[in-house]
Amino acid sequence: MTSTQTKVAVVTGASGGIGREVALRLARDGFSVALGYAGNPARAEDAVAEINAASGHAFTVQADVADEEAVERLFQQSRDAFGRIDVVVNSAGIMPLGPIADGDLRAFDRIIAVNLRGTFIVLGRAARRVGPGGRIIALSSSVVARSLPGYGAYIASKAGVEGLVRVLANELRGRQITVNAVAPGPVGTELFVQGKTEAQIEQFRKLAPLERLGRPEDIADVVSFLAGPGGGWINGQVLRANGGFA
Repeated sequence: MTSTQTKVAVVTGASGGIGREVALRLARDGFSVALGYAGNPARAEDAVAEINAASGHAFTVQADVADEEAVERLFQQSRDAFGRIDVVVNSAGIMPLGPIADGDLRAFDRIIAVNLRGTFIVLGRAARRVGPGGRIIALSSSVVARSLPGYGAYIASKAGVEGLVRVLANELRGRQITVNAVAPGPVGTELFVQGKTEAQIEQFRKLAPLERLGRPEDIADVVSFLAGPGGGWINGQVLRANGGFA
């Protein structure tokens, strides 16, 4: 890895709960950060303002990860602004729920487009742009191991993410770049709580032996570890940050 003055991170989904916190944490770790977002410019700009107010360096780029041209623009603008890319974190994702028997293909196609196609595009661009010593990190989900009803399309997309991570780690043999996934358990973000009753949220809260929902900071800590000096010997792995949920 390069020195703390020159490290550069690209974070997608950076206007959301986990992605935003990852961007803030990497900035505190000394990274200059490009924050990619799809649909909430105000929250992304607020994160940039917070980073810059703390003497960091950050800017935003609107980029739907399912759009190949938008992702290319994100990487090009990041390289133009900072001169290099050391770490890429693909945190963008959506989580509509519904039974498989309902056959909602529109929802299925959108989940696959954002969560799986988007990861494929971002990982591919990262593999071309990240230099030796770099880190590529994708977000999966611990529900892959739980097979919860209503999560079929989401689990399918995230299982695909884990497969892509393992394959890319092997494809980058000899380049000194690690590729890993972080699989959060239930985290109390807007994405998680949307559409759930308080009783359902309380049920999830009790599933882990630690008996609480995760916080975005919990996941950002794991990403920070993988992106930092201590994560250099971890490669092709899925780290399940879930408090014992699965």
